[in-house]
Amino acid sequence: MVEGVTMRRSPFAILLFIATLAMSGTAFTLAGGETAFAQDMSFDLDAAENETADETADDSGLVMEGDEGGPAGEGGDTGLGDFDGGDVIGDLAGEDPQQTGPVERAPRSTESVEEIYAVQQIYALRINRVELSPNVGFTMNDPYVSHTSVGLSLNYWWTNVLAIGLNFNWYQGLESESDLNFFVRRSFRLAVPITEYQLGANLNFTYVPLYGKFNMFNEYIFQWDAYIVGGVGMMRTRPVPVVDPEVRQFDFDWRVAFNVGIGFRVFVTRWLAVYAELRDYIYLEQLENLNVAVGEDRNDPNTWLADGPTLSNNVTAHIGLAIFLPFDFDYRLPK
Repeated sequence: MVEGVTMRRSPFAILLFIATLAMSGTAFTLAGGETAFAQDMSFDLDAAENETADETADDSGLVMEGDEGGPAGEGGDTGLGDFDGGDVIGDLAGEDPQQTGPVERAPRSTESVEEIYAVQQIYALRINRVELSPNVGFTMNDPYVSHTSVGLSLNYWWTNVLAIGLNFNWYQGLESESDLNFFVRRSFRLAVPITEYQLGANLNFTYVPLYGKFNMFNEYIFQWDAYIVGGVGMMRTRPVPVVDPEVRQFDFDWRVAFNVGIGFRVFVTRWLAVYAELRDYIYLEQLENLNVAVGEDRNDPNTWLADGPTLSNNVTAHIGLAIFLPFDFDYRLPK
């Protein structure tokens, strides 16, 4: 009833009114916060700037200079500097953004200085020195007789890599025949000709193509060199009577022998070194005749030896010490 006027609504009008209200509620729901935000939104420029500054302060927890009523007191000064022209990261790191020169640092408490030479002097020179080398040798290739020896070498180094010298080996009294050879010969009447050595002497030339240093246990440094040796000399040998030992007897005789080998030497001090050497002594040997003559010819010495000489190899491993004289030497070249 409005101002005394009674209004009657039809059922159709009521339904239309309810549908209109339902559609208005659905649109409000879909719009959500955006509709509410649009309704509360102010398009005043000053208000927009104030709201932006407030949101920035709320998100970061910081109030910039110029904000009234900030937590830092009057004027809102937080001590962080001017946001528009300052370096915020530098302020946080405690550095002065106005400083343009290098940053001064505290000096190191200790400093170590060590001189390192790219090319160092050779630890032990060989030039103009005499090398005296006692050694012991062992046969490597003869399965029937062990030609053990003791020897002595003498070398003169006229350069740092070239030397000329002599070596002498003594064998007699140190050799031994294998038991296998002895029992096979007695059981099956099968004999293998063998040779006995007495001594050997050679003239040698030595060349050092490789030398250097190596580290052991990360503490000791040793100088080493590898060398090639070769020469010519004489050996005094004789066949051992194993085919007809009751009748045959042989005397020592001289043989021309060539030798070639390689060696490795490690210096312990400037005048003392240890070395290992593998050398092959090559010569022509007269072996015992495997055939026994019959009758009176059995006692003829001309039938005791084979028809021709046989090429023999005595591969020997030597180990020993190298003593360089004089003990001291002077470098004549600048560092």
